[in-house]
Amino acid sequence: MSLKTRKKVAPPPGGCPMSKCMALLSGLWTPELVWCLSNGPRRFSELRRDNPTITAKVLTGRLRDLEARGVLGRSVLATSPPSVEYALTSLGRELLPAITSIVEVGSRLLLRETSGEGAQRGRSEHGNVRAKPARASHSADFDVQTE
Repeated sequence: MSLKTRKKVAPPPGGCPMSKCMALLSGLWTPELVWCLSNGPRRFSELRRDNPTITAKVLTGRLRDLEARGVLGRSVLATSPPSVEYALTSLGRELLPAITSIVEVGSRLLLRETSGEGAQRGRSEHGNVRAKPARASHSADFDVQTE
């Protein structure tokens, strides 16, 4: 038996807002790079240090792609030799609440793994856990505070 379809439901105006946002965040390493830049500008070598498993070629491609999409800006510093800094644009900063929410869920998942199944049974499934970057230099470092 097939389900009845509603004929009076209009599609969202201008396309799907979630698809628009996810298109900006699509691609391997994109959320990690935006998260690394959340605490301020970073140089290429600092981004490599923050994400040691990403290759220089992939990092270069991802940074160029994010710059083309308007998520981050690239500024050449007048040093000898010249160096480049990457920083989030206003569009990139608008994505931070979504990425912060993802980090919070990830920290709860990590907390579950480290505390074991037995300790979690007595605790509410929706316990309040907040994650915030401990420092700007590493995307995997964050302090977890439970309430």
